[in-house]
Amino acid sequence: MNKILVLFDSNTGNVAEMAALVTEGAKQVPDTEVRVRHVDDAVAEDVRWCDGLAVGSPTNMGLLSWKMKRFWDVTMFDHWIEVDGKIACAFSSAGGWGGGMEMTCQSLLMVLMNFGFLVFGVTDYGGRKMTLHYGAVAAKAPREPDIQESCRILGRRLAEWCACYVHGRQDQHPMTKYRKRPTSVDFPEE
Repeated sequence: MNKILVLFDSNTGNVAEMAALVTEGAKQVPDTEVRVRHVDDAVAEDVRWCDGLAVGSPTNMGLLSWKMKRFWDVTMFDHWIEVDGKIACAFSSAGGWGGGMEMTCQSLLMVLMNFGFLVFGVTDYGGRKMTLHYGAVAAKAPREPDIQESCRILGRRLAEWCACYVHGRQDQHPMTKYRKRPTSVDFPEE
């Protein structure tokens, strides 16, 4: 059984909405159990339990929130080796485009790499102009269909990698499944 943890902080509810969409995506992979935890309610056991982790944070001056940083600095401090080698990804929302969401994803990934997580980005397009190279991002709430699909793709890809690399389910490897790759023909200029 695939075990995925969606860990998030959310001040306005926007990242919480993204977490719900990431969860939907992860559940698309058969035999996947998903736990969703707000950082205020999370404990080290949640992170030890999972095979894969999606971490979401609001963008605070281009960085992860202080609550999320505190979780890793304090709650997880004594558990470094217990989570080494797990698979992880990131997602973030900011007040507007250009607000630093991708930098926040990078700061989340940096923290995760320091704990030994194997982190990834996604090349699939979630829509016309949405890629997930550093994680799923949104300006405010994830209202647009492209952004919603990006969140789902991120969750699905996390569950696929865990199914493949943790549980040996090669049928779930994303490169062996047929996926039409978008091209400029699919998204012509307006």
